[in-house]
Amino acid sequence: MSSLRRLEVSELKAKADLARKRLVGVAMRNGAGHIAPSLSCVDLLTALYYRTMRLDSNPEWPDRDRLVFSKGHGAYGLYAILADLGYIPLGDWENFYKGSLLHGCVERDLSRALEASTGSLGHGLPLAVGLAFGAKLQGLPWHTYCIVGDGEMQEGSCWEAIQFAVFHQLGNLCVIVDKNNLQAMDRLDDVLTLKDRPDDLHRKLDVFGMETVTVPGHDLAALDAQFSAWQGGKPGSAPRALVAETIKGYGVLAMENKSFFHFRLPTEEEIKKGVRYG
Repeated sequence: MSSLRRLEVSELKAKADLARKRLVGVAMRNGAGHIAPSLSCVDLLTALYYRTMRLDSNPEWPDRDRLVFSKGHGAYGLYAILADLGYIPLGDWENFYKGSLLHGCVERDLSRALEASTGSLGHGLPLAVGLAFGAKLQGLPWHTYCIVGDGEMQEGSCWEAIQFAVFHQLGNLCVIVDKNNLQAMDRLDDVLTLKDRPDDLHRKLDVFGMETVTVPGHDLAALDAQFSAWQGGKPGSAPRALVAETIKGYGVLAMENKSFFHFRLPTEEEIKKGVRYG
């Protein structure tokens, strides 16, 4: 077993910037939409893969922590990071959308560290709960992390899974909500979230029995501090929920918080208006 090196917090921003630069470059070159939902969760993935999760150079190491990427249509940042870690061959990532084995939504491939097929919203969180429950039953040491979209949390299957996780005290489970306040082509508060209750998701998760914290989703130090505080979680305690306040399209200024960029590619002129990743 050859564990991957955990980066220092001071090194995380460079990794997040690199992932954003690469995902925008690959997507623009290959004509792949869904850049904006991919950009909002890059910092979450960076904190998890380079600092928090127990990983090995072997993607199928039995004691690895698992990450289920439930918002599977926003997976470009995940692919960029897994390629950087050596789990995904660089050629597969660079040829994404051009005949590569990678797809627009995540398809399970343990040899590439892709733990679950997702993209049909509301499916990934129940899978993650099942993984955590199985680990608890077998007395296994690994943890399960699950990234979901805030729009996705309107699915009833998510709340059924959360009830199960709370009832069975799956303290080895952490649910991370990428709360960018946009779902597909509209704002959450124009669909099913009350306009005068921006903390709606936090309140619901808390009432359901999750140990819930809200943090700025692009603050890598804050993310690391919260994940570090939770790393001692074991079955027999409440499952955790991190509501990460993010910006859809974060990193490309022309795309940020614009609902029409859910799938639309930016133009070269829009990219030239400014980026955050250098």
